[in-house]
Amino acid sequence: MTVRLNPYIGLRDQARDALDFYHGVFGGELTVNTFGEAGMAQDPADADKVMHGQLEGENALLLMASDAPTGMEGPDVSNISVSLSGDDEEALTRYWNGLADGAKTIIEPLTKAPWGDTFGMVTDRFGVTWLVNISGAAG
Repeated sequence: MTVRLNPYIGLRDQARDALDFYHGVFGGELTVNTFGEAGMAQDPADADKVMHGQLEGENALLLMASDAPTGMEGPDVSNISVSLSGDDEEALTRYWNGLADGAKTIIEPLTKAPWGDTFGMVTDRFGVTWLVNISGAAG
């Protein structure tokens, strides 16, 4: 039996753009279902919004996202950050570079940290904050 904890990003009207962006960063297989396809669009304006999107990226990464339908409170800010860590310096640096492309804020550049790893923190173009830690990588 398997249990998995994975990020699920809630957006107002940007889930499709965000999922396409993350697909470009993480690769893998992307599945997107709209409220209209599921027969769940209470408001015609919601028909093309993402009810559920799932990206199964390389390295067993799993990321989900959806849009908030009309009438449901949408997220303004989140106190959750997403952390990527490991020792695959090439992959994690590539992810960092992808997430940093068009970012709202580079909080900490990807560089050698006091604890010996390479670390960076970025808020991407969709307002999601990512922490990237490369174990023991040269800075």
